[in-house]
Amino acid sequence: MERNLRGWVRLRVACWMLVSMALLRAAQAGAHEIRPAVADVIIGPDRAEVVVQLTAEALVAGIDVTGIEDTDEAPEAEVYDALRALPPDEMAAALRAAWPEVARGFIAEVDGARLDWVLRQVRIADEPELELPRDTQITAEIALPPGEAPVVLGWVAANGPLVVRQNTEDGGEGYSGYLTDGALSAPLPRTGTATQSIGAAFFDYIGIGFAHIVPKGLDHILFVLGLFFFRLALKPLVFQVTAFTLAHTVTLALATLGLVSVPPAIVEPLIAISIVYIAVENILGGAIGWRRTAVVFGFGLLHGLGFASVLGEIGLDPARFLTGLIGFNIGVELGQLAVLAAAFVLLGLPFGRMDWYRRAVAVPASVGIALVGAWWAVERVFL
Repeated sequence: MERNLRGWVRLRVACWMLVSMALLRAAQAGAHEIRPAVADVIIGPDRAEVVVQLTAEALVAGIDVTGIEDTDEAPEAEVYDALRALPPDEMAAALRAAWPEVARGFIAEVDGARLDWVLRQVRIADEPELELPRDTQITAEIALPPGEAPVVLGWVAANGPLVVRQNTEDGGEGYSGYLTDGALSAPLPRTGTATQSIGAAFFDYIGIGFAHIVPKGLDHILFVLGLFFFRLALKPLVFQVTAFTLAHTVTLALATLGLVSVPPAIVEPLIAISIVYIAVENILGGAIGWRRTAVVFGFGLLHGLGFASVLGEIGLDPARFLTGLIGFNIGVELGQLAVLAAAFVLLGLPFGRMDWYRRAVAVPASVGIALVGAWWAVERVFL
């Protein structure tokens, strides 16, 4: 009992120290993360105007973002950093100079014929903190050939994810496509807007939510596995997963509505700390109770803020806000259930009744999870 008490004290002290350091570094992001671009398009009889919110430095540096999460991982990282250090007006000039090459990655087609993007305007946000990505808004014009044939838009896979939105003039339901791997939008008509059924949009967001857990959300996967390794019994797992689900649903909704806003520089280190805490609790042992459930609920609030950042990055279509929010949350839950199901099949069913399961499987696995979480916490605070 005394040993467990000392363990709890050390765990809490360590976690609060990391929390304090995370708060001190709140203004500093982990680095230059890759974010989806958002393109809003207005199409007329003879031309299309596209306003794109993007990270211009990555494009000008020629970074292929396929398979990376941060520009620091790219061979052109130094070029990116040099561009990021430029004042907004100089960066705008660099983008205009590089536009003929950059525009090769922007795609607009009518009946299979490739059309040119003519750069009309560049606006670059004044973001003095160099560790934060800087938003650039470009306005481009595309001359359309005669006729009524629709337009398809997109860009090459090397530029990363792209959200293409075409809404009605009165703000009604229109088209919103989340494009990855160089995919192109649905045909966008010159009169009216392309439409996407509620069902199609719903399933699109389920897919985005699921992908955020499997395979992209390794931190969330480790947290869910931490819940699994606490005790191989249905009741404790149901209590924990229910608390976690309720909590992240609340903050996901509040953050997406704009009612709650916490910088990723705070949220991401705290998510890593939550992984450490849950894993160390598994190692120390104990019974499920209100305290464990409350802790899981509190950490679920943090993870919900992390989920909300994904919807913020892809530009949740205002016309389908509720559909997208519910679909994304269902996708997240399906991803978590897939992780738990895999853990049961691979570990719980074949080994769960063995006398040595806890000491040979659950505890070593929890140690590994705690070490990974601790490294992430240090990395996200200091590196």
